[in-house]
Amino acid sequence: MRVGHGYDVHKLVEGRKLILGGVEIPHTVGLLGHSDADVLLHAIMDSLLGASALGDIGKLFPDTDERYKGADSLALLKEVVRVLDENGYKIVNIDSTVIAQSPKLKDYIVKMRENIASACNIDVDCVSVKATTEEYLGFTGRKEGISAHSVCLIE
Repeated sequence: MRVGHGYDVHKLVEGRKLILGGVEIPHTVGLLGHSDADVLLHAIMDSLLGASALGDIGKLFPDTDERYKGADSLALLKEVVRVLDENGYKIVNIDSTVIAQSPKLKDYIVKMRENIASACNIDVDCVSVKATTEEYLGFTGRKEGISAHSVCLIE
């Protein structure tokens, strides 16, 4: 059994879609990044790669590689799962938290969990996605960005 932790953060900007957990969420701003900037999936991928000691998403999908410009992070997550499988690892569970002052995410959590479970080839009851604010403190509280943490167990 191996445990991994992942963290990611992206800045909120105008003119970008807000995609979290593979779900497009209606909002006035979106996350800035080389790919679709899905901060939740990026944290999850890093937790999985960390648990397996196979690097991080910057190593697998460098932002200097044009192949990943605008990339769908669900497709990238599927590739991480393939790499884990190739190295003999199986995902047991994923627990994650999105930190965002707005928008409220409760109506999208079920779909996020379903997307993650599908991409990881695990049951949806093995995936937890939570959302919290920071009570208007820090960059997330000032609505400058969104961050996410993920912890996973693999065997």
